[in-house]
Amino acid sequence: MAKRDYYEILGINKGASSSEIKKAYRKKAIQYHPDKNPDDKTAEAKFKEAAEAYEILSDDNKKARYDQYGHQAFENGGGGGGGFGGMNMDDIFSQFGDVFGGGGFGGFGGGGGQRRAKGSNLRIRVKLTLEEIANGVEKKIKVRRKVQAPGTTYKTCSTCNGSGQVTRIANTILGRMQTAAPCNVCGGAGQSIDKKGSDADAQGLKVAEETVSIKIPAGVVDGMQLKVSGKGNEAPGNGVSGDLLVAIEEIEHEKLQREGDNLHYDLYVSLPDVVLGTSKEIDTVTGKVRIKIEAGVQSGKILRLRGKGIPSINGYGRGDLLVHVNVWTPKTLNKQQREFFEKMRDDDHFNPKPERSDKSFFEKVKDMFS
Repeated sequence: MAKRDYYEILGINKGASSSEIKKAYRKKAIQYHPDKNPDDKTAEAKFKEAAEAYEILSDDNKKARYDQYGHQAFENGGGGGGGFGGMNMDDIFSQFGDVFGGGGFGGFGGGGGQRRAKGSNLRIRVKLTLEEIANGVEKKIKVRRKVQAPGTTYKTCSTCNGSGQVTRIANTILGRMQTAAPCNVCGGAGQSIDKKGSDADAQGLKVAEETVSIKIPAGVVDGMQLKVSGKGNEAPGNGVSGDLLVAIEEIEHEKLQREGDNLHYDLYVSLPDVVLGTSKEIDTVTGKVRIKIEAGVQSGKILRLRGKGIPSINGYGRGDLLVHVNVWTPKTLNKQQREFFEKMRDDDHFNPKPERSDKSFFEKVKDMFS
């Protein structure tokens, strides 16, 4: 079955503010909460569906990608989306507890139930060519992450009874004070090792290499960070896995320079070519194209190839490719060539005669950004 639109799930439009999104999610979560709908699988599914929609729309980066690509932006490890199908209510409230004032709702997420530890996040850098950034790409990356070691089993910590916290009472000048601190036996996980696997560490985990598929949308920029949910280190026991944080690194292109969503290309042409006119093949991020150079073109002329730049990560169209025409002046001449140009020095056709249409460099830059 096709997934429903996230805006439709929460009953809001695309222009909704962050506070409106939060308010709509809280309303849906309360409506379909298991405490109000015991043993109702349909309500439970809608509860999780609303949490998934909020996870995407409450994050500006994920929301922008969803607005551009829809559910496809988060398929095959694209980070976020669809991640609540295998999670219970504790997981959802532990992630979005702030929506309910930090204390949870009913018997979930506020500390009254059993605590579930979360594994640590992992960070990697992925280098992308300009062509990969322009077209989007799926990368398969080998990641070393902690996973539960075979043969390891867990039991509820007897010291904290699974809450992950212990309560301490102390007498002070203000009277008896009660404080809570992470359990020193289970480290706050709420579970301790019952049986330890042969190659397990102190938490019952081991390091394993795994190939993770990362779907990177078109238009990402250098330094941007994407998240692949659940692909960080696993947590001990029945905990929640951490996330894999992917930092984007852009590889410098040999011929193209990026400026936002626009690209720049320096084209050098000879004197005969600009005098007589010609055509030249140039590189773009989608392949080579041939452009026409009109006879008499002036050095500094900027040719704009619309839509040949980088797609906007926010889904607002595509940038342009700006071709800068540079006339190449020979540095050395033989005797015959020098004699030719000596004759042309006083030729009226070779004397500069700029017209109003022959704009200055600064006017061309102004036009380029207008």
